[in-house]
Amino acid sequence: MRIFLADCEGSWRFDLRLTVVREDNLMEMHVGESFWQPVIVFGTRTLPEMGWVAGYGALLERYRLRVPLPPRLAAVSAKHHVGQLSEDDPEWLMLRRPLLPADTLRAQLEFALRWEGVNLAILDALFEVVSATEIAAVVSAKPTGIYTRRLWFLYEWLTGRRLDLPDAPRVKAVPALDPRQQVALARGELSVRHRVTNNLPGTPEFCPLVRWTEPLRRAASKALDERAREVIGRTPPDVVTRAAAFLLLSDSRSSFTIEGERPPRERVARWGDAIAAAGTVTLSRDELVRLQRVLVDDRFVRLGPRSEGGFVGEHDRLSGEPIPDHISARAEDLQSLVEGLIAYDRRSADGHEDPVAAAAALAFGFVYIHPFGDGNGRIHRWLIHHVLARAGFSPAGLVFPVSAAILREITTYKRVLESYSRPLLPFIEWEPTDLGNVRVLNDTADYYRYFDATAHAEFLYRCVEETVERDLPEEVAFLEAYDRFVSQLRSVVDMPQQLENLLHRFLAQNGGRLSKRARTTEFAKLTDAEVERIERLFAESHGRAETTASGGDSELSPT
Repeated sequence: MRIFLADCEGSWRFDLRLTVVREDNLMEMHVGESFWQPVIVFGTRTLPEMGWVAGYGALLERYRLRVPLPPRLAAVSAKHHVGQLSEDDPEWLMLRRPLLPADTLRAQLEFALRWEGVNLAILDALFEVVSATEIAAVVSAKPTGIYTRRLWFLYEWLTGRRLDLPDAPRVKAVPALDPRQQVALARGELSVRHRVTNNLPGTPEFCPLVRWTEPLRRAASKALDERAREVIGRTPPDVVTRAAAFLLLSDSRSSFTIEGERPPRERVARWGDAIAAAGTVTLSRDELVRLQRVLVDDRFVRLGPRSEGGFVGEHDRLSGEPIPDHISARAEDLQSLVEGLIAYDRRSADGHEDPVAAAAALAFGFVYIHPFGDGNGRIHRWLIHHVLARAGFSPAGLVFPVSAAILREITTYKRVLESYSRPLLPFIEWEPTDLGNVRVLNDTADYYRYFDATAHAEFLYRCVEETVERDLPEEVAFLEAYDRFVSQLRSVVDMPQQLENLLHRFLAQNGGRLSKRARTTEFAKLTDAEVERIERLFAESHGRAETTASGGDSELSPT
């Protein structure tokens, strides 16, 4: 047993520590004002090994903050490791024993900002329960420190309240976000008062953040936009035009399929036109409503922001009460949240944020807010195209069929959506309405402003890579093979272009063979020798490939 007199930022306190030695673990249990001990389980999560949960996790626990656990927490190992600990665990950053912070507000905040980056959701909740005087004392203790200046800036940025502190001395400015840790603007503006460059991608009304993970770094390093332009650059312009038409239609149709709808061709084409224009218009509330009008029948759906609650889920078949998988933002918060979305779109573009990360934060933020009664999912995917096109990430005139890639990975897509919406549910207090809707009883706006969009950005990068490395080259290759086949077909038989298209489609759908039905109906006049030669030409022109891209789509001519 040891007794400590500890200097806690200017005030002394008595701290009795009971030391327990268990095998090779040194476990210190604090008894008294601070009871902070190593654990193996924190909330619903198991640590990789016994350790102290520090930084944001410690602040969540100490101040009982009503915020969902961040996707990744930091802890300090109770073991005395010699080397650097592995950082591969997606849920835990385990650090070595010498990095254990003091159990004080200042030390935990500095630890959090240093090792975990900026978590706006937790900081925003913390600033509501910790007094301005306490935060000012933390800053005053080290007024030129990197992390204290960040803390100071973030306090005033989030709360709109000015601390009773003089402006920072003229020292080198530091970024609000460490760009090595988190996706940030390439260009930000200097806050002279704090000597901090504001490189946050959003505003206090809406600012999801993305952490740089190894999967994200690898994806960003592939320069997928340049790869797409390489494919386009070596492809004949007419083939590019036809490929673009197919990919656009594919994305439009897939976006409806994700919602479980099979609309008429005209509606699919109309939404395709809206997707093609993404990135060419300024995002605004009116533009979002215009997009909703393209999607829904306003005889049955009220256009514009909801005037009541909203949720995604089912209804109990007996009582009719909601069984929500996700609860949308309150109607009274929609104006602020949508204005924040629009400001984020403008700011992230002007500051040159990573376009895929920006698209993920904006699009998934929109679908979590769910501002409309209907059409949210398709507008959410339209926003992805809007950001990528506006940033010049997708080649001019070409739409990446992201919705088609999402449709192929629909289970993962739903899991990514639920990675935030499900943990959020216990923090939302609600009651059912008489009409089977939900009425939210607590203030929830900040839950939609400051979520961690890392998993969403990783998923979207995978979808974009699919479109660049698979969909685009396969469609180009298919069309080039089609052109080779048709040019050689004309040396065998002369037929109208419509029949050429039909013949090619029948061959593609039947593994390069003309079916008995086709030979006895539309192509009954072909001789056996001609059929044999045509099948050989198809195999040669397609490299004996099976159906790809357009080949399985009976609704679209390659021309």
